[in-house]
Amino acid sequence: MESSSQSPPLLSDKNAAINIVGAGVFGLSTAIHLAQRGYKNITMFDKQPYDVSRYSYFKGCDAASADMNKIFRSAYGAQTEYQNLSIEASSLWRQWNEEIASGNVPEGMNSERDKVFLNHGNLSLTDQSTLPAWEEATMQNMNAAGLTNSQLNTYDPAHVQLAQEKGFGYGIDPFHRRQRGQSYLGVLDTTGGTLLADKACYFALHKAKTLGVRTIFGPQSGTLESFIYSSSSSSSHDTKTVTGIRTLDGKSHYSSFTIMACGGWTPALLPELDSVCEATAGSVVIMKLPDHLARRYSPHTFPSWTYNIRDGAEGGLYGFAATDDGYMKIGYRGTKYTNPKLQHDGRERSVPVTRYTDPERITDEVPAQAIKVVKRFIADFLPDLPANGVGIDLTRLCWYTDSWDNHFVIDHVPGRRGVFVATAGSGHAFKFLPNIGAWVVDVLEGKGLERQLVKSWKWRTRPETKENVVNELMQGSEGPRALKKTKMSVARKVTLSPRANL
Repeated sequence: MESSSQSPPLLSDKNAAINIVGAGVFGLSTAIHLAQRGYKNITMFDKQPYDVSRYSYFKGCDAASADMNKIFRSAYGAQTEYQNLSIEASSLWRQWNEEIASGNVPEGMNSERDKVFLNHGNLSLTDQSTLPAWEEATMQNMNAAGLTNSQLNTYDPAHVQLAQEKGFGYGIDPFHRRQRGQSYLGVLDTTGGTLLADKACYFALHKAKTLGVRTIFGPQSGTLESFIYSSSSSSSHDTKTVTGIRTLDGKSHYSSFTIMACGGWTPALLPELDSVCEATAGSVVIMKLPDHLARRYSPHTFPSWTYNIRDGAEGGLYGFAATDDGYMKIGYRGTKYTNPKLQHDGRERSVPVTRYTDPERITDEVPAQAIKVVKRFIADFLPDLPANGVGIDLTRLCWYTDSWDNHFVIDHVPGRRGVFVATAGSGHAFKFLPNIGAWVVDVLEGKGLERQLVKSWKWRTRPETKENVVNELMQGSEGPRALKKTKMSVARKVTLSPRANL
């Protein structure tokens, strides 16, 4: 741990060299807000050539932030700190839409057509007979925050009327279950919707570059090989001073601060995180809809949604309207899988398996459990897809970084003076792309440290008891979630059937 005689350095010199390793949500947002506060010497590194691929999964990108879409919601149950952070983000997402419409767009984006935030609602569905306590708390706390009637109970006639008046009538029963005599109980968050993730990241990169942030991208030039330590640092000291990074191309990049924002790779690059977070895989399926179904499930008439999202292996589903290209995505996080691999220090740590880093591996394999749950959902909620010959066209693993308590980790790294970490998005960080960087820079500058969220993000270790533990960590290659022990499925045009024996 860091020596008690050495407090972490604070950022104040506007000319200080700052390296940011990782160009996903945390790295991009931090770069933007550093530049907006006047810091002039910022360099962002990433192994993926995002300036060319524009964060598109279909153009070879493979990271959590490189995705078609992510859910936006302000609904957070009793966690009002994140609720308020989401409300803060919402106004900035709208500003970004306005910036794009004004013509401030990078090459490849269209100011008349493109948006990064679609406010078409987010529906949280349950198969329980009454609303879960989490949903009840959300409704109460959003009302208390001044967003009265933004959370609408799908079974409440007054709320159904409000949805119609607000222009969200389609979101009350978007799967048309009532006419089939099926349950459609849930809460429609009218502040929510969809974030077009690849476009949002590409636009954020454009903003960062416009503000003077330099980028070094590529599998050699943008990949961290090692830290550079001060000549006065030695293994006998409690704390080593980091003065920069060395990349795989052999070049040295010196800096006063190194910010580690490497997504699913962060825990393997910083072994100190062993008791804090680890990389876990979500499962994603993508279907190409024919034109008439793409219109039926367009964002104009269909919200983003979650289903039994906190109910374990048989739930944990979320999904989206069809994109402009007719792609519909469904994700599964009911079980968060791991890929433990032996590291140089003799310990196992979960690392991402991606087509970008492992091109010879069949990386479109996903756990069979995920396919089973998704197919069952489609048969029950989207029967018109198999009836029209729609199958699963593409699958992927999407690697997140989960902390044991679902809070982010934004703090100085113990034992490495000059190294800061922003990670552990835990599957809900993307919505904060426009604003999380401001909070990161506050911590770097030593401001607002008394705020509850900042306290929640401090460096911490998993407690011995299971109190407040949301995610188990470091269960190893013999653990129940390890991919090597999991039956996998390659879903190339998997046939869907409403009467499948699932």
